[in-house]
Amino acid sequence: MEITDKEIILLLYQVKKRYGYDFSNYSEASIKRRIIRFCEIHRFGQFFDLKHHLLNEPELFADFVLQITVNVTEMFRDPGFFKSLKEKVFPILATYSHCKIWHAGCSTGEEVYSMSIFLKESGLFKTTIYGTDLNPEVLKQAREGVYSMKLMKEYTTNYIKAGGISSFSDYYTAQYDMSILNGDIKKNIVFSQHNLVSDGSFNEFNLIVCRNVLIYFNKQLQERVLNLFYESLAPFGYLALGSKESLQFSSLESKFEPVDKNEKIYKKIA
Repeated sequence: MEITDKEIILLLYQVKKRYGYDFSNYSEASIKRRIIRFCEIHRFGQFFDLKHHLLNEPELFADFVLQITVNVTEMFRDPGFFKSLKEKVFPILATYSHCKIWHAGCSTGEEVYSMSIFLKESGLFKTTIYGTDLNPEVLKQAREGVYSMKLMKEYTTNYIKAGGISSFSDYYTAQYDMSILNGDIKKNIVFSQHNLVSDGSFNEFNLIVCRNVLIYFNKQLQERVLNLFYESLAPFGYLALGSKESLQFSSLESKFEPVDKNEKIYKKIA
């Protein structure tokens, strides 16, 4: 299916009016590619068909959100990142009476649970993690904490590379072909819906993690979200971005210092 840039702009405007979701500042190339893929999956041959069904079928729109947003994640994804957090950030967080961590764009929750496991291993029990995403469907899976057993071998390897000190199998129960994460690593986690495009700050955090989300936004939206994170961080709080993301060339670059340049971990200094 061929779809013009003008048609995409019109569709996103009408989606915003109908459902309140604003995708207008997402990367143009990325969102066009995903809309075309959505049309292929649902066999829409004409732009009119796509627009008509999308604006009149809320269930179809729920799938649209799932396809448009990026939900690629895994436990201890990029082990070096988690190793660096554990070695360079957690010892500082351990000096606080209570820590608040925001994992923005948490998708189905694997990296949030990875964080919880390492907090437990580091003795940071007085910590609350807020996992947020704009997609209610992925948040539902995140709250359940149930994942395919087929993934556990890969996750175990990631855990070991990240510096895990226990047996990874201690953190879940196998049930047929699924793994159910233990309650003790779920109890300090709050999953809730939050839209980085339109919603504001909702707490003050000691650490904000938002990895591989900003790359799907245009420059204007990236700047907006980085300012939101800055406002949401406590003095000397930490910000962790994805491997292809950076504070370089942003208006906030001078307000942070790098803690780990390779793993894109920064500390708020101003």
